[in-house]
Amino acid sequence: MALLVSRFHPVHPQHIVASPMTLKARLKGINLYLVGMMGAGKSSTGIALAAALGYQFFDTDAVLEAATGHTIPEIFAQQGESAFRQLETEVLAELSTYKQLVIATGGGIVLRQENWSYLHHGVVVWLDVPTVVLKQRLAGDMGRPLLQVSDWEDKVEQLHQQREHLYAQADVRVTVTEGEEIDAIATRTLDLVAARILPTS
Repeated sequence: MALLVSRFHPVHPQHIVASPMTLKARLKGINLYLVGMMGAGKSSTGIALAAALGYQFFDTDAVLEAATGHTIPEIFAQQGESAFRQLETEVLAELSTYKQLVIATGGGIVLRQENWSYLHHGVVVWLDVPTVVLKQRLAGDMGRPLLQVSDWEDKVEQLHQQREHLYAQADVRVTVTEGEEIDAIATRTLDLVAARILPTS
């Protein structure tokens, strides 16, 4: 699927956090991929990270919707989860060919082994948020097809248990605390990425 990413208008960050130029230089254009559960704050954190690094920000769900002309719930309802996962892989594959991107991925992108071949083109960051916080954020969210069930809170727990060991394959784990501000999360993420890729003195 030709997504024509260059023609898709990414979100341009407005609030700038401090940019560690040494880290940007060391990254040499390598992308950052944010993984984690739905409701983890990947998009909002990704925007702040992109601002700090002077990168562009993309959300795989948003790119997928723009490319297909359908919302995620519509794709799930009309084509099923398997079709959605295939489209998601195609989006990720194309985005991975670009540089200087911060990419927020869907919560289930870690399920396909094929996707890891693309994720490993860059630095994979897991935003690890407690399930109690996820439930607070996701309550009443009608845009999450997998949660449109009566026992949605149990579903959140189930998905977290199923995916946690996959998220743990990320290069960097950022443990997010309740009430933590986006700028603080972004700054800490950059510090952890730097510690991962920069040589120690």
